[in-house]
Amino acid sequence: MVLKNVTITLDDETARWARIRAAERNTSVSRLVGEMLRDEMEKQQGKRRVEYEKAMRDYLAIAPVPLRQPGEKWPTREEVHERHRLRGH
Repeated sequence: MVLKNVTITLDDETARWARIRAAERNTSVSRLVGEMLRDEMEKQQGKRRVEYEKAMRDYLAIAPVPLRQPGEKWPTREEVHERHRLRGH
């Protein structure tokens, strides 16, 4: 993994808190901020994955629309792509 240097600007109170927190964890402010950002990124990615999986379950829960009744011929490509037919109108 390649690490990138980034410059951030903090107000005095936030910088002081970050230095104390980093010291409590026996790490640098840079590593502390990097870990916090990585945690936030992973949390967001997990949230998106959960949302995707829910959307997929919701989609798959929809009953399929039959394209033909038993004994009927299969519809043509043009008929299949007529939106009103698929929506039952």
